[in-house]
This record gives sequence, C-alpha cells and structure tokens, in this order.
Amino acid sequence: MSVLKNRAVLRWLVPVTAGVAVIGGGAAVGTFAAGADPALPPRTAAQLLEDLRTSRLDGLSGTVVQRADLGLPPIAGLVGQAAGNDLAALVSGTHTLRVWYAGPERQRLALVDTLGERDVLRDGRDVWTWDSRANTASHRKLPADAKNLETAPATPADAADRALDAIDPSTAVTVGRSATVAGRSVYELVLTPRDRDSLVHQVRIALDAKEHVPLRFEVLADGKDEPAFEVAFTQVDFRTPDADQFRFNPPPGVTVKEEQAGDARGPGDKQRPGRGEDGPDVSAVGTGWTTVLVAKLDAAGAAGAAGAKPGEAAGAKPGEAAGPDADMLAKVLGGLERVSGDWGSGRLLTGKLFSVLLTDDGRVLAGLVRPERLYQAAKG
Repeated sequence: MSVLKNRAVLRWLVPVTAGVAVIGGGAAVGTFAAGADPALPPRTAAQLLEDLRTSRLDGLSGTVVQRADLGLPPIAGLVGQAAGNDLAALVSGTHTLRVWYAGPERQRLALVDTLGERDVLRDGRDVWTWDSRANTASHRKLPADAKNLETAPATPADAADRALDAIDPSTAVTVGRSATVAGRSVYELVLTPRDRDSLVHQVRIALDAKEHVPLRFEVLADGKDEPAFEVAFTQVDFRTPDADQFRFNPPPGVTVKEEQAGDARGPGDKQRPGRGEDGPDVSAVGTGWTTVLVAKLDAAGAAGAAGAKPGEAAGAKPGEAAGPDADMLAKVLGGLERVSGDWGSGRLLTGKLFSVLLTDDGRVLAGLVRPERLYQAAKG
C-alpha cells in the first residue's frame, strides 16, 4: 500500500500515545539525536516529493517514539477527562510504542509503560483491544467494506501525509541535511510556511534513502530551536511481520467484552463522544497554514463556555452543573484566560503551535495561528 493513504491513524496516535510517559513516569527514549551526516547522492525537493508520493509499504515493524512539548497550561489536562477519555488529555511528554504492519488488514500497536501494556490489534475484520492493568479486553467485528481502522498502528508517514496536504503556494519546500535515523541514512524534506502569522516555523520530514518511507517527522514552532512535536523510529525493520503478531490470545482470567460493529473505542475502552450523521458544523476562514476552523457548539457546550467563571476550576459545586461531565467542563473553561474585544468575549487556550478561542456566543475557533488571527475571524 502507499504510505500516504492511511489518513485516519494520526488522529488517534497523537492524543492517545501521549499519555504513556505521563502515566508511566516518563520512561522512554529521550532523544532522536543523529550521528554524523551520511554522504548521499544529491536529490532535489521535487525528487524527494515524488519519492514520498510513490513509495510503497508492504510491511514493517519497529519502535516509535513521540515527544510533544506544546506549551499547554496544566488545565489542558482536564480536557480529555471532560470528553470521557483521560488518555486524550495527555498531549505532552515523551512516550514510546511498538508497531507492526502487514497490510491494511493486519495492524498492531502496543503502548507500554511501567504499570502495564495496552494493545490494539486488527486481524482481518476482527479488532481487539487489551489493557493489562485492568485485565480487560474488547472485541468487535468491522463492517465488510471497512478500509481503515482509526486505532491502527502509525508511523511518521501518517504525520507526513497531513503535512503534504498543506503544500501550496503558501509553502516553501526545500532540502535539508542528510542524517541517520534508526541506523538508516535519510534525506530531509523541509516545509516552511510563507505566512508569518502562522505559529509553525518549519516541518521537517526525514525520508529513508532506500525505501523512501518517512522515519522522522518534526514540527518546530516559531522562534524555537527544538521541535514542539516529533515522532520518529528508533528501530525499524521493513520485513513483513508474521501473521502470529496480529492474533490476540486472551491472557488467563481476562474479561472480554463484545462490542457492536462500528463502535469507536480506544485502548482505554471508553466510547468516544458521538457526532451527528453529517458531522459538526465547521467552516474554514482563510487558506494555507493560517486557516482558522470555526465550529458551532451545541446548546450545552455554549452554555458551559458562557457560564464558566474564574475560580470554578477549583471551587465548582456539584449543583452548578448537570452531572460530572458538565462540572469537568466548567473546571476546564474556568482555568482558561478570559478575553474580549470588538469581536465579543470568551476564553483563550494557547500553545506553541496553535490557539483556540471559545466565544460566549457558542463558537470554537482554532488554528496554527496567533490569537489575533482568531479575533479577526471571530469578528468577521
């Protein structure tokens, strides 16, 4: 399969695997430092892009390390709890995982920390999740026409896919230095936004010189020398794994839960919030790296955004919200900075790479931009 076809993976990989280091105390590979630059035949940016677009991946296994330093405030850790998924909140720190891939119907991901292991396996239409600490497992059947699995194993190729979608006249594409990643020689493709309002300084993609598969993906924030986000192989094998790697044998005493086909579950076995049939009402303002996404909250979400006040994060009372989820939402919103202007009023969450504005009239605006761009979009 083309390494640029599995688009659903990164949406799950980034928030979920970020929890491993925090939960387990942060024991993981601490650096992706490369050795001396290897001597490689020159390649132009156009040639590397073509290599990336035409590369094919039949199978691999390896160890992937992800590190995120997004500059989020501590209150951001409550977001996932409010959404019913504590792992989704842990978008910081360093974490490691093992991946196996043998085609779109055989995939496996293992998250390992000091307290246990969490696995997601796909073998044909069968999908298994397992949590060693809780000694629980779940199983579901995919529909016959299922093509991708959101909880499938991921590699830097998935992140690269998203970055390549951003290549347009707003992006300068150049060739960086050659390097060594996971013991293999790589070329470096560098994407630089031309619009200075973007918080992204550069995106760097390291391509295996022989297989043309991304082995490392880095995002640098404006004004920073160290990546705010990076995911890279520390060990990789391009041989197709044996079929046994994708078969789940429940350990003794494990509780197995059968799920309905089509349930969206993660390693924590907590169902994700549902969405309408047509998805949320989302529009885009602007283009390229400074695009701002604008979404309308439902009535409950809008009321929560408007009603949260400073101090609620520490002192919210059960009677002030309809249930624990609403209480948690009030805590999250109450910890965010209160902002206002000719566009209205609301609360602001900022990180090294993005800004999010929740307005009191029930809108959420987000982008890889400075807050001023969000205020412009909110006014317009």
